[in-house]
Amino acid sequence: MKYLVLLIVLVVAIGIWRSRRDKDGAEAPVRLASPPPGGPQDILACAHCGVHIPKAEALMLGSQAYCCPEHRSLGPA
Repeated sequence: MKYLVLLIVLVVAIGIWRSRRDKDGAEAPVRLASPPPGGPQDILACAHCGVHIPKAEALMLGSQAYCCPEHRSLGPA
């Protein structure tokens, strides 16, 4: 009789453990980093100092890219 009670308690415990694991998303694959939105970006070098910056953040003056307003005012090196 005591083995039957032990078996029932064990089955209930495993059922609770599985239901909580499914709710927490333990089955979902682990992702280290999310991909950047919009895919890869073009990288440009500052015409004054040569620092590489994303095209979306670059300050353009004609066809020249700059990393900051100060370098844009100084012009190409």
